[in-house]
Amino acid sequence: MSIATALDAIALLLGERLSRSKSELTAHGRSESYFPLTPPDAVAYPESTEEVQALVAICAEHGCPVTGWGAGTSLEGHGLAVRGGVVVDFTRMNKVLEIRPTDMDVTVQPGVTREALNEELRATGLFFPVDPGANASLGGMAMTRASGTTTVRYGTMRDNVLGLQVVLADGRVIRTGTRARKSAAGYDLTALMVGSEGTLGLVTELTLRLYGVPEATSAGICAFPDMGSAVTAVMEVIQMGIPMARIEFVDDATARAFTAYSGMEMAEAPHLLVEFHGSPESVAQDAERFGEIVADHGASPFRWSAREEERRALWALRHNGYYAILAARKGSRAVVTDMCVPISQLARAVEETQADIAASGIPGPILGHVGDGNFHAVLLVDPEQPAELETAKRLSHRMAERALALGGTCTGEHGVGQGKMGFMEAEHGAGWDVMGEIKRALDPQGLMNPGKLVRQG
Repeated sequence: MSIATALDAIALLLGERLSRSKSELTAHGRSESYFPLTPPDAVAYPESTEEVQALVAICAEHGCPVTGWGAGTSLEGHGLAVRGGVVVDFTRMNKVLEIRPTDMDVTVQPGVTREALNEELRATGLFFPVDPGANASLGGMAMTRASGTTTVRYGTMRDNVLGLQVVLADGRVIRTGTRARKSAAGYDLTALMVGSEGTLGLVTELTLRLYGVPEATSAGICAFPDMGSAVTAVMEVIQMGIPMARIEFVDDATARAFTAYSGMEMAEAPHLLVEFHGSPESVAQDAERFGEIVADHGASPFRWSAREEERRALWALRHNGYYAILAARKGSRAVVTDMCVPISQLARAVEETQADIAASGIPGPILGHVGDGNFHAVLLVDPEQPAELETAKRLSHRMAERALALGGTCTGEHGVGQGKMGFMEAEHGAGWDVMGEIKRALDPQGLMNPGKLVRQG
């Protein structure tokens, strides 16, 4: 059993679509975050489920690790081949297979990105709403159980994946779920696979829920004297039943980074960025009601618009937030935290985190999805200063512990990968061992994305 023998067999299967060039290996050994360069032994570019099935069977026979790769936008090192082997890049499996407007669902290959899918759907009056910010692949989004700015209204990938086709570690192909909106037939294998981070198999098809494009959209922004006021205002808005499609917050440091990066002038204060979907009348009414509520909590006048270009400019600002923050400290790398707490605990979690960051001496702007209690501190470290990385990791550890103490989770949307492994036992207890038992049952050789998510034997 050897990796080299497996790669020779895969080369016969895929020909030039198995690459061992240094540039390809380097490109697939990088992470968006702070993890070191970790190149695989080879990169495969399959074009069909049958090729993935044959590839996985070869790897099972020869004991070769297999790691899936989508768009490479994950932040916890999910796609890095920490034990070598082959990275399976799904960019060539990028077809929208069937759109069913009447049933409001679609079947796609895993390499389709969310932006490409919505472009394909434009003529149907439907859209796919899960928006993590990056133009991620839908296969990767399913494997990390992604969410993002629209979660407060449309839910996460958990809520929007109806079914999957998966190649298991032994080469078997299974289908999970159906196109029905509900089922009581046995174990929910779709839910098991969504969020499994490629540790149980490789997804080769996804069936996704779609939604009607809203008749009208309005979006706006306002500033607050402090984060506590902003979060309290959001809690009241939610309790009043105002149907928000997005509600994001940024702290004063992030607002400063946005101004420097985009040229859009923002006060150096906490801000809320919101969006409403509905009819022209309802989005106007929702915006006005929102403005009245936030004014009671000391907010600046709520500026909103239903004009498409102004709405796009606002969300481009938020979607580029990670890069704006990175640019605030030239040459830095980021340790991106991802805690999520009950919304009643959000103000406390943010304020205590801000105090920790201020005491550390490391820049750490904060932004997040206030409507579902999820926020990120982007800890900026000098890659030439190892002590800063250790300080950032300690800060991240304190944040995860705080989230768990407040009834939350160490990761609201980025997933576990390598970066959050140290918190799994504290969050799940014996449940983490059960995850390991499932992993061993489906992947007894431990070849599927090894070194991630579950306890290593």
